[in-house]
Amino acid sequence: MTAQQKLLVFAGSYAELEGSGVYAYTFNEETGVLTLQDEFSGLKNPTFLNVDVKNRKLYSIGETTSATGAKVGEAAAFEIDPVKGTFTLLNRAENVGATTCHIQRDPSDRYLIVVSYHGGMVGLVSLTEDGRIGELLDVKQHEGKGAHPERQDRPHPHSSFFSPDGRFLFVQDLGLDLIRVYTIDDSKGQLVLHGETKTHAGAGPRHLTFHPNGKFAFVINEVDSSITSFAYDVEAGKLTELESVPTLPSDFTGENTTAEIAISGDGAYVYGSNRGHDSIVVFAVDAATGKLSLVEHVSAEGEHPRHFALTPNGEHLLVANRDTNNIVTFKVDKASGRLTYTGQQVTVSKPVCVQPFLLFCIKFDRGWVAE
Repeated sequence: MTAQQKLLVFAGSYAELEGSGVYAYTFNEETGVLTLQDEFSGLKNPTFLNVDVKNRKLYSIGETTSATGAKVGEAAAFEIDPVKGTFTLLNRAENVGATTCHIQRDPSDRYLIVVSYHGGMVGLVSLTEDGRIGELLDVKQHEGKGAHPERQDRPHPHSSFFSPDGRFLFVQDLGLDLIRVYTIDDSKGQLVLHGETKTHAGAGPRHLTFHPNGKFAFVINEVDSSITSFAYDVEAGKLTELESVPTLPSDFTGENTTAEIAISGDGAYVYGSNRGHDSIVVFAVDAATGKLSLVEHVSAEGEHPRHFALTPNGEHLLVANRDTNNIVTFKVDKASGRLTYTGQQVTVSKPVCVQPFLLFCIKFDRGWVAE
């Protein structure tokens, strides 16, 4: 019997129904090369993905049309074959009454959470015992507006992330300069408002990541191109702002919006993407204070780096550049946090999300099987 780890990379993109929108690659960490294994067509704009490694499931958002002709969100569930590096559609179902931009799964694998930027909503969707998309259980509608007259004229939830212990769900509302905190009432199948944190005016909070030590969280702000550090109270589920730092060089004068944020596995470095400056910014983290200090800006080797992710061992960073139709691989110097372009990239139509995960296989006499 032989065990093997296979590093698969799943990508979501803007796509029409007739074109491929979700992709699976194997990733060679020695060479930085991505090799296409599978692709799926039939989903419109499957722009964000969530991967359940334990149960070998892949979840994607999508857009569809309701019976009344309105654009609404849907979610699709896939079964992953880690041996072949392929995935097969299990089912798909409508959810909230507007298009969605982000999908999250709770730690118990009982729910999906979808957020609608255009509809200003957060939706709670059930998962069946075999990991298929269930019913829409609850919707929370956000109300109000922020400081920016164009970008923040109404609510724009952009993402949801669970606290490290899974007790609290943090929803970043770009339109309201607000991070809204929910819990899930299992008995009622509802999202329950727990609290909220205001960011500085005109920030536009988009995505969040927690420090591995659980004491800090970092939010990338799309509207004013900044990252805010927060102290995190584990028991209260509360964020307290520490400081905000710009994601752009001081001499940059063009238009820019930020997108993704990630932290290294050891908590030493935070990474963020700039769309306009078209770069990845690297910050060192002070583990005692949660504050950030600039390390470098690196070209994204493409335009509009909508999303990026670190590989599980932290040795590579993969960037999805939407406007230049490429996914690019970088080598990470784990000691300094610095990035070096490997020279390797693949062409993908309008990539928006990239998710690398290790899946396990075991070789018996009868061949490889998933573990």
